[in-house]
Amino acid sequence: MNYFDPFGRPFWTTVGSAVLCGAIVGFERQVRGKPAGIRTSILVCLSTAVFIHLGSMTASTREAGDPARVLGQLVTGVGFLGAGVMFSRDGTITGVTTAAVIWVLAAIGAAIGLGHVKGAIALSIVTVSILVGVEVLETSVRWLARGVHARDRELP
Repeated sequence: MNYFDPFGRPFWTTVGSAVLCGAIVGFERQVRGKPAGIRTSILVCLSTAVFIHLGSMTASTREAGDPARVLGQLVTGVGFLGAGVMFSRDGTITGVTTAAVIWVLAAIGAAIGLGHVKGAIALSIVTVSILVGVEVLETSVRWLARGVHARDRELP
């Protein structure tokens, strides 16, 4: 069976799962006005899922590809992509959480590419829970919002 047959169920399961997981995380980022919103999140998740699946397909060909190498290169490449969203201004580094979110989106996409769709959806929900939960803690527990975590403005 050809996995990349756009008329087949496996193709749309992968695409739909990656779009769903990317949208779950991306929506939270978009609502907060962060640099990597819905579009970026979906594309990172989808592209990682496709690359991982392509890498796993090469293992069954006569060239004997190594899917672990594809995964390793994706980790490196996505780390580089995430580093591009971090900035230093006036001695404060910003964008670290966005970089971490991009990395976790790649991990979610890798899980989808390897066929672990339910786990990927669960990881998406856990990721958003962490992002929202820690935000709630930082705004309600004053000593958590000190130093670089201090709020310039009150959030609604």
